[in-house]
Amino acid sequence: MGTVAENPAVGDMEALPTIEERRALIERVAASEQFSRSARLRDFLLYVGKQSLKEGCPEIHEHEIGARVFGRPASYDRSADNIVRVNATELRKRIESYFESSGANEPLIFEIPRGGYRLVFRRRLAESPEIEAAALPEPAQETAAAVDAAASEDSRKLRHLRRLVWPLFSILLALACVALYVQNRTLRKAVYPWDGQPALAAFWSGFLDSHQQTDLVMPDDSVSVIEDITENPITLGDYMSRGFIQQIQSSNMSADRKQDVSQVLGHNLVTFGAVRAAQALLGEIPATYPRYLTLARYFTADEIKRDNVVLIGGKKSVPWDDLFDDQLNFVADYDYVRGTPIIRNRNPKPGEQAVYTIFRTSSNLTEYAVIAYLPNPSHSGNIIILAGTDSDATGAAAAFLTSESQMQNLRNTFGGSRFPYFEVLLKTSRLSGTFFDAQLVAYRTYPNLH
Repeated sequence: MGTVAENPAVGDMEALPTIEERRALIERVAASEQFSRSARLRDFLLYVGKQSLKEGCPEIHEHEIGARVFGRPASYDRSADNIVRVNATELRKRIESYFESSGANEPLIFEIPRGGYRLVFRRRLAESPEIEAAALPEPAQETAAAVDAAASEDSRKLRHLRRLVWPLFSILLALACVALYVQNRTLRKAVYPWDGQPALAAFWSGFLDSHQQTDLVMPDDSVSVIEDITENPITLGDYMSRGFIQQIQSSNMSADRKQDVSQVLGHNLVTFGAVRAAQALLGEIPATYPRYLTLARYFTADEIKRDNVVLIGGKKSVPWDDLFDDQLNFVADYDYVRGTPIIRNRNPKPGEQAVYTIFRTSSNLTEYAVIAYLPNPSHSGNIIILAGTDSDATGAAAAFLTSESQMQNLRNTFGGSRFPYFEVLLKTSRLSGTFFDAQLVAYRTYPNLH
């Protein structure tokens, strides 16, 4: 009968990785650079990895991951909250990136096939191409005269080549120096974005922490549209529990409007002004600092208590702003009676208005925005709230916060070299679709909060 070497099944069993090999590989990938700035994705990988190592592992379900990894309630609606699927796409990209870069020499690799969440392991196929040496022809017999003539011709060509090579080498060297200079400036800008900008350095170095993650939270404009449809605000509690969905479905609203709400909620709507704001703010965070860009509907209470956070948008699209409502003097709000966004000034000083509203002419649009800089709820980090009467005004507020001249003027207004916690109210004007610089209208400082 056949020997062991002839039995392919036995050979396959010997090639299977052990549980310890697989566990060690998962831990190396989770500790890699690809996951150093995203604790959420690292937890995702470790959870599905642990489940995949269990003997006779059943399929890992999306609902289970949403509850165990992302803190969703046991009864959450996966059709309205696709946080697991969105993060799974990014997780697969980072696993692939690891095995193509720092893990390129790993003999064992794994992937998460689409349609499921269980890890699949396999040995990397080794490639050892053979290089065939080419046979060199035998040198031809030459006469002494032919050798001398060839040597003379070679000497002439060498002198000519030298005259061409040195200028070419000088040009290439100059181009290489220019490329290195540009690359060095780009890298330095990424690592030291406030270099030569003392006001921005004073503010952002106080807000950020190189060992603490900074979360940029984009607005959930789908919820803002739903509020417009229902003409009712959505509280933070209902937003976190998704209780507003059940309230709408059990209301006396028409079936068509309920269907509209369901369709709107199924999309992650984000305005261009919010994207522009996030882009400007990301440029102020050094490349070596941990950062995370997310949407308001995927954000959690643990993160707002643990991280440095930037909330981009008013509480109509970022209900998380409600956590700081009782601390703010200038509040970006919405007048549901008139159907217009406003800024409330809770304690007006002489010369200030109690309410600031949008003002339009045929060619000009005047809007307002609030910037609030406060400690987070646990006082372990900081919060920035950027909220405008529309997304373009919010974008103008982000431009203010990333402008050296504007922040220098603000520091001069406050006095001192260090920025205290503060609120500022800005007025922005748009002429023919183009925003001018934001102007400071009013402010409050809170030095005692430090």
